[in-house]
Amino acid sequence: MTGAKGEILTIDIGGTKIGWALTDASNIAFESSQSVQTNARAGGPDVALRLVELVREVGSTNSSLLGIGIASAGVVNPATGQIVSATDTMPGWAGTELGAMIGEATGLPVHIVNDVHAHGLGEATFGAGRGAPSVLSVAVGTGIGGALVRGSQIDFGDHFLAGHYGHIHHHLANDLVCSCGRTGHVEAIASGHGITNWFNARRASEDPEVANGKELQDLADSGHELARTVFTESAFALGETIATLANSVDPSVVVVSGSMTRSGDAWWAALREGYAARAMNPVADMPIVLGELDSEAPLYGAAVNFLRNEGMEL
Repeated sequence: MTGAKGEILTIDIGGTKIGWALTDASNIAFESSQSVQTNARAGGPDVALRLVELVREVGSTNSSLLGIGIASAGVVNPATGQIVSATDTMPGWAGTELGAMIGEATGLPVHIVNDVHAHGLGEATFGAGRGAPSVLSVAVGTGIGGALVRGSQIDFGDHFLAGHYGHIHHHLANDLVCSCGRTGHVEAIASGHGITNWFNARRASEDPEVANGKELQDLADSGHELARTVFTESAFALGETIATLANSVDPSVVVVSGSMTRSGDAWWAALREGYAARAMNPVADMPIVLGELDSEAPLYGAAVNFLRNEGMEL
Protein backbone atom coordinates (compact mmCIF):
# COMPACT_ATOMS: atom_id res chain seq x y z
CA MET A 1 0.00 0.00 0.00
CA THR A 2 1.33 3.47 -0.87
CA GLY A 3 -1.22 5.81 0.63
CA ALA A 4 -1.26 7.76 -2.64
CA LYS A 5 -4.73 8.62 -3.92
CA GLY A 6 -5.45 8.66 -7.64
CA GLU A 7 -4.43 6.68 -10.69
CA ILE A 8 -1.34 6.25 -12.83
CA LEU A 9 -1.58 5.68 -16.56
CA THR A 10 0.89 2.83 -17.06
CA ILE A 11 2.05 2.02 -20.59
CA ASP A 12 4.18 -0.78 -22.02
CA ILE A 13 5.62 0.00 -25.47
CA GLY A 14 6.77 -3.12 -27.29
CA GLY A 15 7.68 -3.84 -30.87
CA THR A 16 4.35 -5.57 -31.54
CA LYS A 17 1.83 -3.94 -29.22
CA ILE A 18 1.36 -1.07 -26.80
CA GLY A 19 -0.35 -2.20 -23.60
CA TRP A 20 -1.80 0.21 -21.07
CA ALA A 21 -3.85 0.31 -17.90
CA LEU A 22 -5.13 2.75 -15.32
CA THR A 23 -3.38 1.65 -12.15
CA ASP A 24 -4.66 2.47 -8.66
CA ALA A 25 -1.75 4.26 -6.98
CA SER A 26 -2.82 3.21 -3.48
CA ASN A 27 -2.19 -0.51 -4.06
CA ILE A 28 -0.70 -0.70 -7.58
CA ALA A 29 -3.57 -2.75 -8.95
CA PHE A 30 -5.58 -2.62 -12.15
CA GLU A 31 -8.63 -4.57 -13.24
CA SER A 32 -7.52 -5.17 -16.81
CA SER A 33 -5.11 -3.88 -19.43
CA GLN A 34 -5.85 -2.82 -22.97
CA SER A 35 -3.63 -2.84 -26.04
CA VAL A 36 -3.25 -1.46 -29.53
CA GLN A 37 -0.87 -2.42 -32.31
CA THR A 38 2.46 -0.60 -32.19
CA ASN A 39 2.83 -0.44 -35.99
CA ALA A 40 6.57 -0.17 -35.36
CA ARG A 41 7.48 -0.23 -39.04
CA ALA A 42 5.68 3.09 -39.46
CA GLY A 43 8.56 4.56 -37.49
CA GLY A 44 9.29 6.05 -34.09
CA PRO A 45 7.84 9.52 -34.82
CA ASP A 46 4.49 7.96 -35.79
CA VAL A 47 4.46 5.79 -32.66
CA ALA A 48 5.28 8.79 -30.46
CA LEU A 49 2.46 10.89 -31.94
CA ARG A 50 -0.07 8.11 -31.36
CA LEU A 51 1.14 7.79 -27.76
CA VAL A 52 0.57 11.51 -27.25
CA GLU A 53 -2.99 11.08 -28.59
CA LEU A 54 -3.55 8.13 -26.24
CA VAL A 55 -2.42 9.93 -23.09
CA ARG A 56 -4.41 13.05 -24.02
CA GLU A 57 -7.54 10.99 -24.56
CA VAL A 58 -7.17 9.10 -21.27
CA GLY A 59 -6.20 12.24 -19.37
CA SER A 60 -9.15 14.22 -20.64
CA THR A 61 -11.60 11.78 -19.05
CA ASN A 62 -9.74 11.16 -15.78
CA SER A 63 -9.40 14.00 -13.29
CA SER A 64 -7.67 11.76 -10.71
CA LEU A 65 -4.69 10.99 -12.96
CA LEU A 66 -1.43 11.55 -11.06
CA GLY A 67 0.86 11.01 -14.02
CA ILE A 68 2.23 8.55 -16.55
CA GLY A 69 4.59 5.62 -15.98
CA ILE A 70 6.03 4.09 -19.13
CA ALA A 71 8.01 0.95 -19.91
CA SER A 72 9.53 1.30 -23.37
CA ALA A 73 11.49 -0.74 -25.86
CA GLY A 74 14.94 0.65 -26.53
CA VAL A 75 17.73 1.91 -24.30
CA VAL A 76 16.14 4.57 -22.08
CA ASN A 77 17.65 7.39 -20.04
CA PRO A 78 15.40 7.13 -16.97
CA ALA A 79 16.30 10.64 -15.81
CA THR A 80 15.03 12.35 -18.97
CA GLY A 81 12.80 9.79 -20.70
CA GLN A 82 14.87 9.99 -23.87
CA ILE A 83 15.21 6.89 -26.06
CA VAL A 84 19.01 6.76 -26.23
CA SER A 85 19.24 3.99 -28.80
CA ALA A 86 17.04 1.33 -30.39
CA THR A 87 17.11 -1.42 -32.99
CA ASP A 88 15.70 -1.14 -36.50
CA THR A 89 12.54 -2.92 -35.34
CA MET A 90 11.16 0.60 -34.82
CA PRO A 91 12.98 2.92 -37.27
CA GLY A 92 13.61 6.39 -35.89
CA TRP A 93 12.77 5.49 -32.29
CA ALA A 94 16.32 6.28 -31.14
CA GLY A 95 16.64 9.91 -30.10
CA THR A 96 12.93 10.34 -29.36
CA GLU A 97 12.42 12.76 -26.44
CA LEU A 98 9.47 10.73 -25.25
CA GLY A 99 9.36 12.03 -21.67
CA ALA A 100 9.33 15.65 -22.79
CA MET A 101 6.70 15.00 -25.47
CA ILE A 102 4.29 13.24 -23.10
CA GLY A 103 4.91 15.76 -20.32
CA GLU A 104 4.22 18.74 -22.58
CA ALA A 105 1.07 17.11 -23.94
CA THR A 106 -0.43 16.44 -20.51
CA GLY A 107 1.18 18.79 -18.01
CA LEU A 108 1.66 15.73 -15.78
CA PRO A 109 4.82 14.05 -14.43
CA VAL A 110 6.18 11.29 -16.66
CA HIS A 111 8.73 8.61 -15.74
CA ILE A 112 10.08 6.13 -18.28
CA VAL A 113 12.27 3.04 -18.03
CA ASN A 114 13.28 0.31 -20.44
CA ASP A 115 10.57 -2.34 -20.79
CA VAL A 116 12.73 -5.25 -19.64
CA HIS A 117 13.99 -3.23 -16.66
CA ALA A 118 10.34 -2.55 -15.79
CA HIS A 119 9.55 -6.24 -16.23
CA GLY A 120 12.26 -7.17 -13.73
CA LEU A 121 11.14 -4.52 -11.26
CA GLY A 122 7.56 -5.75 -11.50
CA GLU A 123 8.55 -9.37 -10.82
CA ALA A 124 10.88 -8.32 -8.00
CA THR A 125 8.21 -6.23 -6.28
CA PHE A 126 4.95 -8.08 -6.92
CA GLY A 127 5.84 -11.31 -8.71
CA ALA A 128 8.07 -14.34 -8.32
CA GLY A 129 10.93 -12.37 -6.76
CA ARG A 130 8.95 -10.50 -4.11
CA GLY A 131 10.66 -10.50 -0.73
CA ALA A 132 14.08 -11.46 -2.13
CA PRO A 133 17.02 -9.12 -1.38
CA SER A 134 18.12 -9.27 -5.02
CA VAL A 135 16.55 -10.62 -8.19
CA LEU A 136 18.18 -11.54 -11.49
CA SER A 137 15.35 -11.29 -14.02
CA VAL A 138 15.84 -12.92 -17.42
CA ALA A 139 13.17 -12.47 -20.10
CA VAL A 140 13.41 -14.96 -22.97
CA GLY A 141 11.09 -14.17 -25.84
CA THR A 142 11.71 -12.83 -29.33
CA GLY A 143 14.99 -11.56 -27.88
CA ILE A 144 16.70 -11.96 -24.50
CA GLY A 145 17.03 -9.21 -21.90
CA GLY A 146 16.73 -8.73 -18.20
CA ALA A 147 17.49 -6.73 -15.11
CA LEU A 148 19.33 -6.97 -11.84
CA VAL A 149 17.12 -5.59 -9.06
CA ARG A 150 19.05 -5.26 -5.82
CA GLY A 151 17.53 -3.70 -2.73
CA SER A 152 14.43 -2.96 -4.84
CA GLN A 153 16.51 -0.76 -7.17
CA ILE A 154 17.24 -1.41 -10.85
CA ASP A 155 20.89 -1.50 -11.89
CA PHE A 156 20.71 0.70 -14.99
CA GLY A 157 24.44 0.83 -15.72
CA ASP A 158 26.40 3.95 -16.63
CA HIS A 159 25.14 3.88 -20.23
CA PHE A 160 21.64 2.58 -19.33
CA LEU A 161 22.59 -0.65 -21.10
CA ALA A 162 22.63 -3.05 -18.13
CA GLY A 163 20.48 -6.14 -18.61
CA HIS A 164 21.35 -6.95 -22.22
CA TYR A 165 22.02 -10.54 -21.19
CA GLY A 166 21.27 -11.91 -24.64
CA HIS A 167 24.51 -10.36 -25.83
CA ILE A 168 26.79 -12.53 -23.73
CA HIS A 169 29.08 -14.74 -25.80
CA HIS A 170 28.35 -18.41 -26.34
CA HIS A 171 30.58 -20.63 -28.46
CA LEU A 172 27.65 -22.34 -30.22
CA ALA A 173 26.68 -18.96 -31.67
CA ASN A 174 30.13 -18.07 -32.98
CA ASP A 175 29.09 -17.90 -36.64
CA LEU A 176 25.57 -16.60 -36.11
CA VAL A 177 24.52 -12.97 -36.43
CA CYS A 178 22.68 -11.54 -33.42
CA SER A 179 19.88 -8.96 -33.61
CA CYS A 180 22.43 -6.33 -32.58
CA GLY A 181 24.52 -7.07 -35.67
CA ARG A 182 27.41 -8.77 -33.85
CA THR A 183 28.16 -12.48 -33.92
CA GLY A 184 28.55 -15.02 -31.14
CA HIS A 185 25.81 -13.85 -28.76
CA VAL A 186 23.59 -16.36 -26.96
CA GLU A 187 20.45 -14.56 -28.20
CA ALA A 188 21.24 -15.89 -31.68
CA ILE A 189 20.54 -19.46 -30.49
CA ALA A 190 18.34 -19.15 -27.39
CA SER A 191 15.70 -16.51 -28.15
CA GLY A 192 12.52 -17.30 -30.04
CA HIS A 193 13.84 -15.60 -33.16
CA GLY A 194 17.32 -17.01 -32.73
CA ILE A 195 16.34 -20.64 -32.19
CA THR A 196 14.17 -20.50 -35.32
CA ASN A 197 17.09 -19.27 -37.43
CA TRP A 198 19.42 -21.81 -35.82
CA PHE A 199 17.14 -24.70 -36.73
CA ASN A 200 16.72 -23.48 -40.30
CA ALA A 201 20.51 -23.18 -40.67
CA ARG A 202 21.01 -26.76 -39.45
CA ARG A 203 18.13 -28.55 -41.18
CA ALA A 204 18.60 -31.01 -44.00
CA SER A 205 16.91 -30.54 -47.35
CA GLU A 206 14.12 -32.94 -46.39
CA ASP A 207 13.37 -31.08 -43.14
CA PRO A 208 10.67 -28.40 -43.15
CA GLU A 209 11.62 -24.76 -42.78
CA VAL A 210 9.96 -23.04 -39.81
CA ALA A 211 8.79 -19.45 -39.67
CA ASN A 212 8.72 -18.91 -35.90
CA GLY A 213 9.22 -20.48 -32.50
CA LYS A 214 5.66 -21.81 -32.38
CA GLU A 215 6.15 -23.80 -35.59
CA LEU A 216 9.44 -25.14 -34.25
CA GLN A 217 7.76 -26.09 -30.97
CA ASP A 218 5.03 -27.97 -32.85
CA LEU A 219 7.69 -29.78 -34.87
CA ALA A 220 9.58 -30.76 -31.71
CA ASP A 221 6.38 -31.92 -30.03
CA SER A 222 5.69 -34.15 -33.04
CA GLY A 223 8.94 -35.99 -32.34
CA HIS A 224 11.20 -34.37 -34.96
CA GLU A 225 14.71 -35.22 -33.75
CA LEU A 226 16.58 -32.10 -34.90
CA ALA A 227 13.85 -29.78 -33.59
CA ARG A 228 14.03 -31.45 -30.17
CA THR A 229 17.83 -31.33 -30.20
CA VAL A 230 17.87 -27.63 -31.04
CA PHE A 231 15.50 -26.90 -28.15
CA THR A 232 17.58 -28.80 -25.59
CA GLU A 233 20.93 -27.45 -26.82
CA SER A 234 19.52 -23.93 -26.83
CA ALA A 235 18.14 -24.23 -23.31
CA PHE A 236 21.40 -25.78 -22.03
CA ALA A 237 23.33 -22.83 -23.49
CA LEU A 238 20.96 -20.38 -21.84
CA GLY A 239 21.40 -22.18 -18.53
CA GLU A 240 25.15 -21.83 -18.88
CA THR A 241 24.73 -18.11 -19.53
CA ILE A 242 22.49 -17.66 -16.49
CA ALA A 243 25.11 -19.48 -14.40
CA THR A 244 27.78 -17.09 -15.68
CA LEU A 245 25.61 -14.18 -14.61
CA ALA A 246 24.88 -15.73 -11.20
CA ASN A 247 28.60 -16.33 -10.65
CA SER A 248 29.22 -12.65 -11.44
CA VAL A 249 26.41 -10.79 -9.64
CA ASP A 250 25.43 -13.29 -6.89
CA PRO A 251 21.63 -12.74 -6.75
CA SER A 252 19.18 -14.29 -4.28
CA VAL A 253 16.93 -15.74 -6.99
CA VAL A 254 16.66 -15.96 -10.77
CA VAL A 255 13.26 -15.26 -12.33
CA VAL A 256 12.86 -16.48 -15.91
CA SER A 257 9.97 -15.13 -17.97
CA GLY A 258 8.88 -14.86 -21.58
CA SER A 259 7.41 -17.00 -24.34
CA MET A 260 10.31 -19.48 -24.44
CA THR A 261 9.49 -20.60 -20.90
CA ARG A 262 6.41 -22.31 -22.37
CA SER A 263 8.63 -24.72 -24.34
CA GLY A 264 7.95 -27.66 -22.05
CA ASP A 265 9.61 -29.81 -19.42
CA ALA A 266 12.54 -30.84 -21.63
CA TRP A 267 13.47 -27.17 -22.15
CA TRP A 268 13.39 -26.47 -18.41
CA ALA A 269 15.38 -29.61 -17.64
CA ALA A 270 18.08 -28.66 -20.15
CA LEU A 271 18.23 -25.09 -18.80
CA ARG A 272 18.74 -26.37 -15.25
CA GLU A 273 21.38 -28.85 -16.47
CA GLY A 274 23.25 -26.04 -18.21
CA TYR A 275 23.07 -23.94 -15.07
CA ALA A 276 24.32 -26.79 -12.88
CA ALA A 277 27.25 -27.40 -15.23
CA ARG A 278 28.63 -23.87 -14.85
CA ALA A 279 27.38 -22.47 -11.51
CA MET A 280 29.92 -22.06 -8.72
CA ASN A 281 29.15 -23.87 -5.47
CA PRO A 282 27.79 -20.88 -3.48
CA VAL A 283 25.05 -20.28 -6.11
CA ALA A 284 24.59 -23.87 -7.28
CA ASP A 285 21.37 -24.33 -5.31
CA MET A 286 19.95 -20.85 -5.93
CA PRO A 287 16.26 -20.95 -6.98
CA ILE A 288 15.47 -20.54 -10.67
CA VAL A 289 11.75 -19.82 -10.88
CA LEU A 290 9.12 -18.99 -13.47
CA GLY A 291 7.84 -15.42 -13.56
CA GLU A 292 4.32 -14.89 -12.24
CA LEU A 293 3.13 -11.66 -13.89
CA ASP A 294 3.58 -12.59 -17.56
CA SER A 295 2.97 -9.70 -19.98
CA GLU A 296 1.65 -7.41 -17.23
CA ALA A 297 5.00 -7.33 -15.39
CA PRO A 298 6.19 -4.16 -17.21
CA LEU A 299 2.99 -2.32 -16.23
CA TYR A 300 3.61 -3.13 -12.57
CA GLY A 301 7.24 -2.07 -12.92
CA ALA A 302 6.30 1.19 -14.65
CA ALA A 303 3.93 2.00 -11.78
CA VAL A 304 6.55 1.22 -9.11
CA ASN A 305 9.14 3.34 -10.93
CA PHE A 306 6.69 6.25 -11.22
CA LEU A 307 5.79 6.24 -7.53
CA ARG A 308 9.40 6.02 -6.40
CA ASN A 309 10.42 8.91 -8.62
CA GLU A 310 7.55 10.95 -7.22
CA GLY A 311 8.74 10.20 -3.68
CA MET A 312 5.72 8.08 -2.78
CA GLU A 313 6.37 5.20 -0.41
CA LEU A 314 5.48 1.64 -1.43
